[in-house]
Amino acid sequence: MLHHHCNRRPANGAGLGRCLCIVVGLLGLLQTAQAERAVGQPGVDWGDPRGQDCVDCHMTESPALHLEWNRSKHGQAGVTCLDCHEAKEGEIDAFKHEDALISIVVTPKDCARCHNTEFQQMDGSHHAKAGDILASLDNLLGEVLGGPEAVNAGCRQCHGGTLEFVTEGKNKGRPLPGSWPNTGIGRINPDGSKGSCSACHGRHRFSRAQARTPDTCGKCHVGPDHPQMEVYNESKHGIIYRAQIAEMNLDSDKWVAGVDYSAAPTCATCHMSAGPGIGKTHNVGERISWTLRPPISTKINLVRLENGQEFDVPEGKPIPAVGDAAQGSKVVEVLTWKDRRANMEKVCFGCHSTSVIEGHYAQFDGVVDLYNDKFAKPIAAVMAELKDKGYITPAPFDEKIEWTWWEIWHHEGRRARHGASMSGPDYTWWHGIYEVAKNTYFEWIPELNEVVHKKDGNEKFAKALLTKHFKPIPGHDWYFSGMNKDAIDKVRAGFEDRYGKGSLK
Repeated sequence: MLHHHCNRRPANGAGLGRCLCIVVGLLGLLQTAQAERAVGQPGVDWGDPRGQDCVDCHMTESPALHLEWNRSKHGQAGVTCLDCHEAKEGEIDAFKHEDALISIVVTPKDCARCHNTEFQQMDGSHHAKAGDILASLDNLLGEVLGGPEAVNAGCRQCHGGTLEFVTEGKNKGRPLPGSWPNTGIGRINPDGSKGSCSACHGRHRFSRAQARTPDTCGKCHVGPDHPQMEVYNESKHGIIYRAQIAEMNLDSDKWVAGVDYSAAPTCATCHMSAGPGIGKTHNVGERISWTLRPPISTKINLVRLENGQEFDVPEGKPIPAVGDAAQGSKVVEVLTWKDRRANMEKVCFGCHSTSVIEGHYAQFDGVVDLYNDKFAKPIAAVMAELKDKGYITPAPFDEKIEWTWWEIWHHEGRRARHGASMSGPDYTWWHGIYEVAKNTYFEWIPELNEVVHKKDGNEKFAKALLTKHFKPIPGHDWYFSGMNKDAIDKVRAGFEDRYGKGSLK
């Protein structure tokens, strides 16, 4: 396969260098396959013999739990219950169980005793910060308009929440109902760590194969505001994955795209796993060059700090240099958005040629720019002027127009952008840009007129805002001037050619 790939004639003349890099990268990955295993020695770093009592008891008390553990890599390597669940005196989550002091909660720091590289990569990532949503407008909707019960069973099961524990009485040290159970990816744990490894590696099997399936990501990356799962399923990648799942080699040690499997990528392939010339990572945001979450998308540069944390800098904003002080630490690495995209492209090259990769990103960038420039930026500018001049209040969600704008960017606009990012045509157009356009022209603009009329008794300021922010954009010509005769005749001719003369009235 590699020989065949390297003998293609590249369009840009850079193929030989790229192929050499791919071959060297693959050789390195093959040579370090064993490095994927946990650090430590059985019987020394794990395999506490006292844990055998736990195993013997749970074999009958919790047979399914025991069976899952026994079938896992942990069980086969001699990792016992106490290796993960043992607690120390004085810890808020510690309680006496039989003759052992244990905690129900296993945190990323607990896993880090054997899997420190994975912990360090995850600890500074977007996943670990998922609990930050608890101070966002999303959470305000859940807490106030919905209610705390909906937040506990909904938002926090994906984003994570702060675990709380009984502090006195016979149940001291056990997690409080309401905050537990929780495997949210940004869960805030009693030892200060953030996240939950079992969000992706379900207890007690902790399966790599399960974590590599798109369904694992689909627990949370699904629904009207971030339908990555639905987009993946309708994409060519998702279709082929379902058809060829038996060939995916999901339980492979190294799982290198183009080496251990070739049918299709999963979410983990693109965002985390190894490919030609690039190793695996538990930092899911490292290869992302756009942020598709906010009202207006920007390309993002990644700044890593000495303390293990990281943050994004939007394109156009000043980027600190390596060695600079930043956020209470020191910058140790900077990845520009181009670097991040190049890392993603290294995975793509495991299966695709330059023309396919460049073509995909041209289409993706085009949709994001269309959404930003035609809809998001002018609407955001109008909303800011409405608020600044007192037509709407500073409080969120107390006017209908704010709800409409929220759904345009938070739901429909995200769907369009995610659809384009993952080659999902229906989500790019019908569930995406079509909905953005329909609700801009026939929901948001009428509500703009109502808001202005309510304060002024006329709609002059609304028309002035549209003239200022919308009319200079060519894509809105049809709204101000109507469709010209040539455009209408072209549509009519195509429609009648398909359905018969006179079919378009």
